[in-house]
Amino acid sequence: MMNTPTLPREQAATSVSEKIENPRPLSENRVLLHGVSWETFECLLADVGDRRKTLFHYINGTLEIMSPLLLHEGSNRFIEALLGVFVDELEIDMRRLGSLLMKIPELKIGAEPDSCYYVKNELVIREKENVIVGQDPPPDLVLEVDITNPSDRRLPIYALLGVPEVWRYDGYSLEFLALQNGEYVAIENSLSFPTLPAAIIVEYVQKRLLLGESKTLKEFRGWVRANYSQQEEV
Repeated sequence: MMNTPTLPREQAATSVSEKIENPRPLSENRVLLHGVSWETFECLLADVGDRRKTLFHYINGTLEIMSPLLLHEGSNRFIEALLGVFVDELEIDMRRLGSLLMKIPELKIGAEPDSCYYVKNELVIREKENVIVGQDPPPDLVLEVDITNPSDRRLPIYALLGVPEVWRYDGYSLEFLALQNGEYVAIENSLSFPTLPAAIIVEYVQKRLLLGESKTLKEFRGWVRANYSQQEEV
């Protein structure tokens, strides 16, 4: 019988203490408010307007207010920059709509993602200056950065909104989720970009901290050219 390898007691203790002494850095501030009516949520949106740094998510009387910090925004923006290079090289039309406010009053749900993108439905909303989810199709892809807090409580909102795909980046890995029968399940290949591996995105997101963003984007562009050779994305 093969013995399961174990760490020496001193090393195991050190590993545990390191995890305790070095918790994951704070990437956003979050506040949860319960018992909030839909009318109060609507009034709050109207009062604060769209010139703010906070993001709102609302479902079943619970309002989540999130303020992204440097680590959160840095990861979010750079993943978007990588996608920009990818679609540019493969000549894919993609519309970036950032933290688009998506709400359906009839269902009393609302959400503002870290980032969202129209790919398959880009042509449908291309000329629209005001996209209204519920009247217009939802984004094809939503990106959530989950470095400090998981986005689990937001997934039911995106499911009700009909968002077909969600990406979740936790600082170490990137997970692709697809909407199936009203719930999100993990998938190996992205629906929006089926030939772009999650591991490659993570590699370059982390590499930027060593090389700098400009050099990393240039290197990623070279990788795309070397691996796709004018191949068109499905």
